[in-house]
Amino acid sequence: MSEAPTKLLKTAAVMLEKEKKDKKQEREATLSERVPSLQLSGLSMQELQALCRELHHKIDVVDEERYDIESKVAKNNKEIENLSLKIIELKGKMKRPALKRVKISADAMLGALLGSKVKESVDFKANLKTVKKEEEKKEEVTDWRKNVEAMSGMEGRKKLFDAGQ
Repeated sequence: MSEAPTKLLKTAAVMLEKEKKDKKQEREATLSERVPSLQLSGLSMQELQALCRELHHKIDVVDEERYDIESKVAKNNKEIENLSLKIIELKGKMKRPALKRVKISADAMLGALLGSKVKESVDFKANLKTVKKEEEKKEEVTDWRKNVEAMSGMEGRKKLFDAGQ
């Protein structure tokens, strides 16, 4: 089972190499077709200068074309981005109505929610369980200074020991 993925990877690598070679050959063929090789040997100074002017002129024309194409691409990309933002806005935007605060009683609210089922007022406290709270034991708050004086010395320790038992 592990052989199948490795065979696929090897085949893909071979196909990738072949594609690279084909692209390189196509590029060379296109360049040789569009740009003839220069014959510089045996030309006089004036002919070389004319050739340079002609090459500069061709370079300027190609640069202008490249700039025009770049500006068109940038314009199209910006337009695509704007249209994408509009689509997102249209999909995600739901207009929410402005809510108004309404003051109604609990009976009226229940009547609106439950319809005509509830006509008389509902006693909410009737169904609640009663819970008895245990009162917490509170220690008497006394003056701490008196307590310190009473607990100082052996008598105080003895009182604490007796109180602990």
